[in-house]
Amino acid sequence: MEEIDVPVAGGSLRAVSWGDSGPTVLVAHGITANALSWARVAGALAGRVRLVAPDLRGRARSAGLPGPYGMAAHAADLMAVADHLGLSRVALAGHSMGAFVVTEAAARYPSRVSSVLLVDGGLPLPVPAGIDVDDALHAIIGPAMTRLSMTFDSVDAYSGYFRQNPALGRYWTPEMSAYVARDFTGSGSSCLLEAVRADTRDMLTAAAPADGFPLLWAPRGLQDEDPGMYAASDVAGRDAELVPDVNHYTLLLGAGAGRVADRIVDLVT
Repeated sequence: MEEIDVPVAGGSLRAVSWGDSGPTVLVAHGITANALSWARVAGALAGRVRLVAPDLRGRARSAGLPGPYGMAAHAADLMAVADHLGLSRVALAGHSMGAFVVTEAAARYPSRVSSVLLVDGGLPLPVPAGIDVDDALHAIIGPAMTRLSMTFDSVDAYSGYFRQNPALGRYWTPEMSAYVARDFTGSGSSCLLEAVRADTRDMLTAAAPADGFPLLWAPRGLQDEDPGMYAASDVAGRDAELVPDVNHYTLLLGAGAGRVADRIVDLVT
C-alpha cells in the first residue's frame, strides 16, 4: 500500500494505491468513510488491477481541504488524481455516496471515463420531497451521522462504537480496524459536517444519471436490516447483481469484497 499526495484545488488530496502493475481503476468511498474502505477489495484483487482510492475532500487525510464540497468537487478531484497518474481515460467504481461521485464524473468528463461500476449506491434515493438535509442524513445513515458530533477517549473506544453496529460488529475484520483508525483524529471523526451536508444535498437533489452503469447491491442495509439501501423494485430493469448474504458495509469490507474485485477486473478487461 502506498500513500500519494495529489495537487487539487485548495491544496493536496491524499490517496492510497494498491498494486504496481495492471490497469488502474479509481474508486470512491462512502459519505463518512475513507480510502481504506477499499482495502479488502484491494486484497481480493491480488495485483490484477492497480486500485487507487482517495480520501475524499473533507474526510480522513483530505479533511484539511477547503470547500466547496459536493459531487462536482469530488468529480474534479478524481480527474486530478487521473491527471497525476498520467491517465487520459480511466475506469471508476464507487460505493454508497462514492457511486454518486463516479456518476457525476462520468457525466462531467465523458471523454475521460472508460467504464463505471456502482456498488450499493448511485441510484436516486427514495426520500420525501422538501426534507431537511440533516433529517435526511439521520434517516439514511443513522448512527454514522450521530458519530460525527461525538467524542472518544481513544481509538479503541472509537472502534468500540463501530462494533456496536450489527452491520459491522459481528463481521469484524482487520481491514475494518484500519479503516476506523484512519478516520480517528484523537478525539472523534475526521469527517467535516459541512462536507457531509453539502454532499447529501447533491445526492438527494441533483444526482447525475446512472442509467447504463452496472450495479452490485446488498440485500441488507446499514444496520444489517432487510431491505437495504435498495429493494428489488428499485433496481428492476437495470444491470443489477444482488450479492447474497451481505449488508451495505460487508459488500465492500467483508464477504462481498471478492465479488466486487471480480467486477472491477471486468471493467478493464
